[in-house]
Parts: sequence; structure tokens; C-alpha cells
Amino acid sequence: MSGDPTQAGGAGSEVQEPSGQVPASSVPAAAEAVPSQEIGGVAGSDQGGASPQFPAVAVDPVPDQVSAELGAEAGAPSRLQALESELASLRVEHQTLRDQYMRIAADFDNFRKRQSRDQEDLRVQIACNTLSEILPVVDNFDRARQQLNPQTEEAQSLHRSYQGLYRQLVDVFKQLGVSPMRVEGEPFDPTLHEAVLREPSQHHPEDVVIEELQRGYHLHGRVLRHALVKVSMGPGPDGTVASAEEQAG
Repeated sequence: MSGDPTQAGGAGSEVQEPSGQVPASSVPAAAEAVPSQEIGGVAGSDQGGASPQFPAVAVDPVPDQVSAELGAEAGAPSRLQALESELASLRVEHQTLRDQYMRIAADFDNFRKRQSRDQEDLRVQIACNTLSEILPVVDNFDRARQQLNPQTEEAQSLHRSYQGLYRQLVDVFKQLGVSPMRVEGEPFDPTLHEAVLREPSQHHPEDVVIEELQRGYHLHGRVLRHALVKVSMGPGPDGTVASAEEQAG
């Protein structure tokens, strides 16, 4: 039985597989579990068929976040410098606007005070002009009062009526702030008095008012009208009365 192949190799010999081929028993079990569709798809792609459809793979975002944080840390100093520069600019602008506001407020306050003073001056000026026109009437009342010397009952009744009108007029002047000057015996003051006569006097020193010729008036501390007065020249040789024109000549 030299012609039996099994006998030629011996009863215990095994059939030798060609070299380079992996035994079927050594293929992993995972390869056997691959679906035939996927294998067919791969084979089809190799043969010019449709491209295989692989499942989507999720990308881990952690590396992107890390790079963003690193970039933020790298840009933090420049951002801080920009904010500090902006803050300094805003402070300068705030100080400039504050200074402008203070100047405008001061200018407005000065304007308001100036307007108030101007209005008060105008009011007083109008009052002075009006009262100055009425003062001659008061002077005439005063002269008439000094000259009246009622003797009869009828004259005395008329005199009392006249005195009542005069007092009423004086009260109105007082309410308006008008007050008469008292000048006799006072030193001569050119801001208050107007000297009409100068004469020697044995009883008064020089430059003292010895007589009031026309009454002067104040209005709220201002001179409404200067008083016309006679001024002493001091003791003279003969005590004669001389006018200001005679003294000047």
C-alpha cells in the first residue's frame, strides 16, 4: 500500500496548510461578529461602490475650553490696561464737566444777584423821582402850617383840618420809607447838606449848621433830597450875616 497517500505520510501525520495563511481557529471572535453588511460595504467600496457610512464620533470639547482659558489669561493684562486707561479718561472728563458746572453755577449766581441789585436800584430810583415831585407840596404844607395863627373858632377848625391832612401826608411818607433830616447843630456834611448861606456865629464853631432853610429827606438810607442850610463861619468881628456869594466875592 505504498500508493495510499495517507499511508505515505503516516497514520498520525496531519495535512500541512500553505505557508502565509492564518489558521481559521486563530481569527478572533470579534471579527466573526462583524455584520456581513459592513463587510459587504467595505468590499463594495473597494469595488467602486458607495462610500461606507461610519457612525458619528463625539469630539471632546475640553481641549477647546482649555485653549480659550489660556488665551483669556494671556489677554488679561492688556484688557486690564485698557480698562484702567478708560477709567482715567472718564475721570478727566468728569473733572472737566464738574469744573464747567461750577463755573456756570457761579456765573448764574452772580447774574441773579446783579439782576436783583439792578431791580432794587431801579425801584428806588423810580420812588425817588416820584417822591421828589411830591416834596414841594409837603414844603408848602409845612410853610402854611407855620404861618397860620387862627384866632376865631372857624379858623381853628380849618387849622385842625389842615393839620390832619398834613399828618396823613407825613404818615404816607413814613410808610414809603421817607424820613426827614435833622440838621441844626450838626457838622456840615456836603453829602447831606447844601450850604446856601455862611455867617459868623458867636454860639457855634466853624462849619456847623446853624439853621435849616429847606428840609432834607432820606429814603431807605439814601439821600432823597439835600437839606438847604446856613453854616457858621465861627466867631466874627462884628456878627454880621453874609451870604455865600458875598463870601466868595
